Amino acid sequence: MKRDDLKLDQYRFTVRPMTDEEGTGYLIEFPDVPLCMSDGATVEEAIVNGRDALKCCLLTMKEFGDPIPKPGSSGVASGQFRLRVPKTVHARLTSRAEQEGVSLNTLVTAMIAEGLGKRRAS
Repeated sequence: MKRDDLKLDQYRFTVRPMTDEEGTGYLIEFPDVPLCMSDGATVEEAIVNGRDALKCCLLTMKEFGDPIPKPGSSGVASGQFRLRVPKTVHARLTSRAEQEGVSLNTLVTAMIAEGLGKRRAS
């Protein structure tokens, strides 16, 4: 499979500045290819590095016989998003999840669903 066969230019991506904890520069991610990401000192460099990472991810998937996601296959709503919260909020949520015997994701999902339900009822 050649680079042209991969249709790298058709895969959507996001580029954002990295947080202080992550380092410096810009991070690029591809929603259609989970965990495929790269970075660069500039937006342009992140895109170039990201395309190379995407190519490597797709070729590795092919090599191992994994299905190759089509460009745009993640759709508009992937069911995933990242949320940065203050460390104190994270600690409180983690403590609450432990008290209730559930994962942090389960707790936050339940809280969001509860909040949406209350909002809809108003």
